[in-house]
This record gives sequence, C-alpha cells and structure tokens, in this order.
Amino acid sequence: MPLPAHLTLLGFAAAVVAMRDSRSACSAFEPTNITNVALTNPPTYFPANALVNISNEYSSIDVSSLPAFCRVELTITTNTTAGSFALTEVWLPDDWNGRVLTVGNGGLAGGVTVAELGHVAVPQGFAGISTNTGHDGDTDDGTWAGPHNDNAIADWGWRALHLSVIAGKEVVQQYYSTPANKSYYLGCSTGTLKEVQDFPEDFDGVIVGSPANWQTHLQAWSIHMNLNTEPSTSPHFMTEDTWNNVLAPEVMRQCDSLDGLVDGIINDPRNCAFRPETLTCRPGQDASTCLTPDQISALQRIYAPYYEADQTYIFGGYYPGGETEYYHGLVGKTQFKIGKAYFQFMVTNDTDWTIHDYNATLLNLTDELDVGQSNAINPNITGYVGPQHNGKLIQYVGWADQLISPGNSIYYYETVHQWTRANTNLDIDDFYRLFTVPGMNHCHGGFAANAFGGVEQASNNNPPLSFDPQHNVLAAIVQWVEDGIAPDNFTAANYNSNDVANGVGFTRPLCRYPSTLKYQSGDPNDATSFECVSNF
Repeated sequence: MPLPAHLTLLGFAAAVVAMRDSRSACSAFEPTNITNVALTNPPTYFPANALVNISNEYSSIDVSSLPAFCRVELTITTNTTAGSFALTEVWLPDDWNGRVLTVGNGGLAGGVTVAELGHVAVPQGFAGISTNTGHDGDTDDGTWAGPHNDNAIADWGWRALHLSVIAGKEVVQQYYSTPANKSYYLGCSTGTLKEVQDFPEDFDGVIVGSPANWQTHLQAWSIHMNLNTEPSTSPHFMTEDTWNNVLAPEVMRQCDSLDGLVDGIINDPRNCAFRPETLTCRPGQDASTCLTPDQISALQRIYAPYYEADQTYIFGGYYPGGETEYYHGLVGKTQFKIGKAYFQFMVTNDTDWTIHDYNATLLNLTDELDVGQSNAINPNITGYVGPQHNGKLIQYVGWADQLISPGNSIYYYETVHQWTRANTNLDIDDFYRLFTVPGMNHCHGGFAANAFGGVEQASNNNPPLSFDPQHNVLAAIVQWVEDGIAPDNFTAANYNSNDVANGVGFTRPLCRYPSTLKYQSGDPNDATSFECVSNF
C-alpha cells in the first residue's frame, strides 16, 4: 500500500535535511593535530548518485551511482628535512560501516586509486584511503625516481602508504567522532606484504593479489623474460600469431582435459607437463605453423623457474594456459617498461641503460641496494598473525598471470609455511590462505571466472555476483577477522566478454592452495559441478 502523500513528503524532507547536514559537516571539516598533515583542498561533498568524475595520471572514475560521501584530500609530509610529501585521499561515506579500507596501487604508479575508492570502498560502506605513493605518474613511469631521488623512492617503496594509513585513521576518527572498529587492506600487484611484515598494527585483515613483494628479483626476472625473445629480429622471437595460433592450441591439446573438462581453461597448470618439442618444424613445413629449435629453447626457459648460474633461485616462470596474453606481457615485441625504468632510474641512474646491459652482477647489486626498501620477503609474520594481534591474510593469484609469475605467490606462501612450522606452534591455515584463479591474468581479465571482489575487477566491469563472503573476497576477510569464519573457497563469475552487461557466462569455485579444481559432473557452467580436491 503506498504511503500517504504527506508522509512521502515528510520522508523526502527528512532526507533533504540529512543531506544538508552531511554537506555542512563535510564542507566544515578540517582535521586537526595530525603531525605533518594538511588539507590539499577543501573537502568536497558528493550526494548520492551525483556525478563523480575524478582523474589523475594513474586512476580515474566517472560514475553517477555512488552513495553519498565526503572526499578529503590530504598532503602528508613524509620527510620534514627533505620536504618530500605524498598526496592521500580519504573518502567518508554517510552510511559508514565502522571500518576503514585502504586500497593499493600498481607498478610504479603515482596517483590516488580513485577507481577503487569509488567502485569498492564507498559502495560497501567503508571509509576509503589511498595514496599517490609520493609522486605523480602512470604505472610505467620511473622518471620521477632519478637521479638519486631517494626520498621519492622510499615513499613509493613503503613510507607513503604507512603514513597514509596512520593519517587516514585519524581523519576517520575526527570526522565520525569515533575510531574505526577494524582496518582492512585490498590491493593487487604492488601489495602490502611490507605492512604485514613491518607494521603489523596498521591492518586487521589484508587481501593481496599477485604481490610484487620481491621487487629486486621481479624486475630482474622481467628483463630475463624480455631477453628470452627479444629483439624481434632474433631467431628465438615468436610473433603474436605464433603465441595465439600455434602455441595456445597445442598447450590446450596437451593439458586442457587434465581437470576432467575441455573448456579452454587449465585449472591447475602444475599438472601440465607441456612439451613444446611437439611443435618442432618438420622438413618443408610452413614455418608459421611450427617452431624452430631456437624458439623451443626460448620456451623452455620461459616456462621454467629462473635460476642464476650458481643455482640461486631468482623467480618463477610462466605457467601453461595464458599464451594468448603472454605476448602482451613480457615476451612480446615491446620491452616491459617497468623493469627497464626500475634499472634505469632506481638502480643504475643511467638513462642510457638497456635490457641488454643486464647481468648477474647487476642482480646482486639490486639485492644489495633494495631501493626504497621495497622488498617484502620476510617469512616471519608472527607480529601480524600471532596472538598479540591475530591478523588475517588472504592472497590470490591468477594461474595465467602475464606480469608476475604465479610461482612468486606460491614461493612466498611456502616460505612462510616452512618458517612458521619450524619456529612456532601456529597453524598457517588459521591466519594465511592462498587462492588460485584458473585462467586469470594479472589481477583480472583472461578467459576465467575472474570476478570475486578484487581490485581492478568492478572498475573493469567485473563486479562480484554479490557482496556476501562466498562471492566477495572483501566480505570474506571481514567475516574471518570479526567472526572467526575462515574462507575455504570462493564462487567467482565469468561475464561474457568480461563485461557484466553481457550476463554471466559461467561460475567456478576458487580453490585454496594447494588444492586443485576438478570437474565432477553436471552443467559445466555451474560452480556446483566442480570440487576442490587435493592431489598433492
């Protein structure tokens, strides 16, 4: 039964008054007594469904679907002596859930991640925090780091994020007149394992996808991968057509059925012993349909872990199943810009440096310098997960990641597992869980069930099916931290052509490592037709 007109008008009037109060509170807000923190611009209030059109060199958002919130822009002095600073934003929703969510950046990026503040934090009721990491620039730009701009590099490596979390929490407390109940982090790539290891009090729950936590080895590996195929005039180079139309079909022919279903997805490439030798050119065969011995040798290196001559482990390799994207990752015609910029502007301070100048001595130098103290490889995370703090950590990685080998996620998880068993009585399942995503590329994308609430998913038209803990990784970490219910698997969606507007193509479970996904029976497009099983 419809409400009487006078009651409808009263409700509308109350909403208008509430909006005016919120707008006034936002406009008048000025944080006080936060060391080395000042407003960059006056706070801006956005009513519900107002146009939010914000962009910087790294991130942008242009929507009219957000709930009401107050945007607070801060300048944080990161080193008073040097005068270095970072820009940080805190988005404060009217309908606050009592929690703080910090969202991360990617690559060498210098820009507040406004897309994730808008697509993830505010719609789910979190007060959102993000930083530009102390400089302006896109994902690939490293020019800001040189020559010898050590403060800017430290801000990017760890400092800007840590100081932004401290300042952001204080802003939240002053704005709402009460502190946040819990603090969470959600990021992918340039993740926050550094915070887990060095600043355990910053967060109660952390979600990190395919972390770039071993920067010194990651950037060396990216150059190593480039050199396996470049230059394009070399005998070991493979064209995009070769990757898409020669390699990809053969990988699927050899390995797609191992999980019980031929569907174009390799559920667990650890079970795939791909043999590129089967593509060796026969006498007189059309060269566009086969591989030369030089190309096969290159592939053997590409799919293998990278070791130095003394058998020192450096990094994982590519895994079978992402061939249609690998050409656009590290083994195509174009050099990977982040790795090159890292060595040019952070390590050698030589703008003439090229990938062909890379050698083992330079790798040793990167380990020695650890520029920006950006490495986050300490397996001892008891300060975060131990009984004094009881933090929780969820990590995920796509098996078809084209920018950071999935082997890196497994390697770090296993080093933590080993250290924890050797030095404590803790059970890793009680605080750290790793989930693998068949077919997913770096953070999102690929022919995969790749929508489960991670960053860069909703902002790329791939939102989770719902905000409940089974479908949304953010809700899952909240439930684990606050209710003690740990996630065992997730149900992720694939939208047709990776766009929610086209409807759901299929759903799949995401399994907890080291389990693997197997097709059992029934509708292959329905997650209930699959199980996570252990074959190790």
